[in-house]
Amino acid sequence: MSAKLVVVGSINADLTVKVDRHPTPGETLLGSGGTITAGGKGANQAVAAAKLGTPVALVGAVGNDSYAAPATTLLREAGVDLSSVAETDQVTGLAVITVSADGENTIIVAPGANATVTADYVREHRKLVGAAEIVLLQGEIPADGFAEAVRHATGRVVVNLAPVIDVDHAALLHADPLLANEHEAGLILAQFDVEAAGPRAMATKLLEVGFPSVVLTLGKAGALVADATGVVEIPAATVTAVDSVGAGDAFAGALCHRIIAGDSLVEAAQFASRVGAYAVTKPGAQPSYPCAEDPLPEIYSQM
Repeated sequence: MSAKLVVVGSINADLTVKVDRHPTPGETLLGSGGTITAGGKGANQAVAAAKLGTPVALVGAVGNDSYAAPATTLLREAGVDLSSVAETDQVTGLAVITVSADGENTIIVAPGANATVTADYVREHRKLVGAAEIVLLQGEIPADGFAEAVRHATGRVVVNLAPVIDVDHAALLHADPLLANEHEAGLILAQFDVEAAGPRAMATKLLEVGFPSVVLTLGKAGALVADATGVVEIPAATVTAVDSVGAGDAFAGALCHRIIAGDSLVEAAQFASRVGAYAVTKPGAQPSYPCAEDPLPEIYSQM
């Protein structure tokens, strides 16, 4: 059976350190942890959707080093098709993460093998990409690889341009939806020489520059869904945050999972918000994601 969701994206090993608070420039703090877990935005989103029951394939690359195994273990356990993941002479991508006591995180990514997911490499897997119902993209692969994936997609394209890199505008505007947090939305608007203040204004401006639909994730404030029919606010579930690493990726994978299942974008975002809330209650990225049978936090209307 071919994959309904094809993720073209990054695979990382996450090195995580816990601190009471994040250091200021020039400051050294003592932390704890130092464990290596699976990460990378592409891998995270693939695992999130696969654990919920969607058939997923990943187009990406790892190194032939000791980080490759922990970076792919949970992908294999979730049943993600890794036949289009290359083993290269580059090091496996590495993310260095600090998590503070309040659950907030900072992340530095060294791309490593992810930098080899170029247009030439994606073109080798064009049949897989072209057969997908949804192609899901992020910003942790080269811009030409991103554009090549869009070029071969015949289904829906969903883009979570994180980190925000310079990509071809025509390719980026295929995103339906564009998925971003408030900071990323501002940076994307700046690529189109547009400014806006506040989530609703940002969503509206993104529609005006040509995106068919937009989903803005707003952390504790929930999310916004915007398209030609208007802007809908999605409340957040109330949970106690332990670790916010990978919560946005959980949202992205869950959103695609429910779109493939036939939900409207608003319905899919409501479900994804609950999955993202679940993810912040547990440490790590992929290890924190729910399976289909796990109970999710409820969203209660603020009306």
